[in-house]
Amino acid sequence: MNSSNIIQKIWSYSNVLRDAGVSYGDYLEQLTYLIFLKMAHEYAQPPYNQPIAIPEQYAWPELRKRRGAELERFYVELLRELGRQKGMLGQIFSKAQNKIQDPSMLYRVIHMIDEEQWAMMGVDVKGEIYEGLLAKNAEDVKSGAGQYFTPRPLIRAIVECVRPEPGKTIADPACGTGGFFLAAYQFISETYDLDRDQKRFLKHHTFYGNEIVANTRRLALMNMLLHGIGDINSQPTISPTDALIAPPDQTYDTVLTNPPFGKKSSITIVNAEGKAEKEDFTYNRQDFWVTTSNKQLNFVQHVRTMLKTTGRAAVVVPDNVLFEGGAGEVVRRKLLETTDLHTILRLPTGIFYAQGVKANVLFFDNRPAAKEPQTREVWFYDYRTNVHHTLKKKPLRLQDLAEFIELYNPENRHRRRETWDAERNPEGRWRKFSYDEIVARDKASLDIFWLRDKSLTDLDNLPEPEILAQEIIESIEAALANFRAVAEGLET
Repeated sequence: MNSSNIIQKIWSYSNVLRDAGVSYGDYLEQLTYLIFLKMAHEYAQPPYNQPIAIPEQYAWPELRKRRGAELERFYVELLRELGRQKGMLGQIFSKAQNKIQDPSMLYRVIHMIDEEQWAMMGVDVKGEIYEGLLAKNAEDVKSGAGQYFTPRPLIRAIVECVRPEPGKTIADPACGTGGFFLAAYQFISETYDLDRDQKRFLKHHTFYGNEIVANTRRLALMNMLLHGIGDINSQPTISPTDALIAPPDQTYDTVLTNPPFGKKSSITIVNAEGKAEKEDFTYNRQDFWVTTSNKQLNFVQHVRTMLKTTGRAAVVVPDNVLFEGGAGEVVRRKLLETTDLHTILRLPTGIFYAQGVKANVLFFDNRPAAKEPQTREVWFYDYRTNVHHTLKKKPLRLQDLAEFIELYNPENRHRRRETWDAERNPEGRWRKFSYDEIVARDKASLDIFWLRDKSLTDLDNLPEPEILAQEIIESIEAALANFRAVAEGLET
């Protein structure tokens, strides 16, 4: 049975569970526990004979042979006890709970997992199955899971440009379900002829991340495990701590990340009346250029501190990072001065599960301290103007970004040519601006567009009604977000 059939088989049962009150996210969480247990059991058998840290009384055969109320009781006990273990095992089962209350339904899910030989599947097949399930879960708008799922074609395009190398470390301070790690792992595996030491380094010592949401971290660990990164007995390299709290313990060769879209950092406190309230939280970091409660600006600063002096980064950020004044201007000017901010990819709406998001990708290389600004010119690729995508009918594909990858020129980005020309090609999407031109702009704004919006002048080129309706919704939501920001500013 191929991977798509297995995905369909596993996911088809979600509809039955849905009627019983089990959400897609809860179902995926239970699948994570059960697939892990089944794989651990298989690896403990010949020909693998691996020592597994799961206590014998909670191994897969003990779960499989129970039914009815005894199964439910035993499963709850198993989750609780395994969550107390150390290492990968404890991280996978941290705060685990049974969300399938009907013992007969739980038994059917266990039987379904038991039918497959997970250890014998290739890592590409197992990984594709789990990624397929994560994608389906992200489509569930009500669950909010989409905020942890960066479009895979965008991730692949970023990795194609950055071209990570074997023997080099890769970090993501907000790794979600591990999309950047998997794409980098696949790129390195397929691009280079790795020797044994390089394969071992790639498997155990390349990837490091943070994810503060327990369930999302669990999904990331399982996703990496199924793709062949780490193993059941290894120590997890994804930390549950907030990456912004303190300077990084080590620096990395490459940072690839899509931080959370929420603008402000906040903590929940209980007031005198016993009610929970959100309160803005500011990170006081001596290694930051400026102190601010803006989460994206903090992540941009943090990424820069994570890099070795020769390190490279690609960071997905919302538009406000490119034009916001105050702390935003400080961060932009410092980034231009201390790093080589060489490329900005302007993304269209309709590609993220969070609606109305207007995002960009910043590509920059770290540099040793110097008197002269490290950025000489910034290349912009406008993939937003006159571009229309929707999640279902016209999703983003890797080939949509093929021109950007080619123009980025990953082999030698110092040999680039503009496609924009005021007279010969005013529709060109690839254009550069010098450091002096940018810092002379109001607030050193990087919010630059030059293409004519055809929908404003050419009624024959209007997008399809569905896309037009979606863009209207996104514009209204973006306006509401701006009004909220103004209101928050008036309250302070």
